[in-house]
Amino acid sequence: MLAACTRLENELESGQNDFCMKDLGLRSPFVQVGGLVYFARMLDKIRVHARGELPPDYQANLGRGFDERCINFLRVNYKQVVERVKQGGTDEELLQWCFSMGRQPSEDEIYVWNEFMRKRGWNDEVSETLKRRKKEAGMAGRSEIETMFTFIDADEGRSLVTSY
Repeated sequence: MLAACTRLENELESGQNDFCMKDLGLRSPFVQVGGLVYFARMLDKIRVHARGELPPDYQANLGRGFDERCINFLRVNYKQVVERVKQGGTDEELLQWCFSMGRQPSEDEIYVWNEFMRKRGWNDEVSETLKRRKKEAGMAGRSEIETMFTFIDADEGRSLVTSY
């Protein structure tokens, strides 16, 4: 059984938690909106947090980490994005809003963004973090988990995308 759900199920038995990560409705970081990876997941985290359903482990990185990279890439303000998401709209409408408030990257820039993000943790400064997170999740021996994106998918119980 996946590490996150096992961990949370153990917490449930001890009365410390009441849901499993895979039930949060957070999409894989590989899911694209307007050709961009990760944007859909960031929106999901904002929406789930607005409903008061985002676990504390996730809340610590709201607007930071990959969220911050995405916001910086689009040149928008995270707090403004949160407020806009709370007003509603489709993922595509929210992305268009970001383009209008920040910038609209070219196809080449989106390609570079996607390749950079989906390979985070593979032979870069995030590699040690990935190694630590895998160990903490009981996945140290899983050699197919080479990036943070694949770790997130494995930790949340999704099938892994391993072809680059």
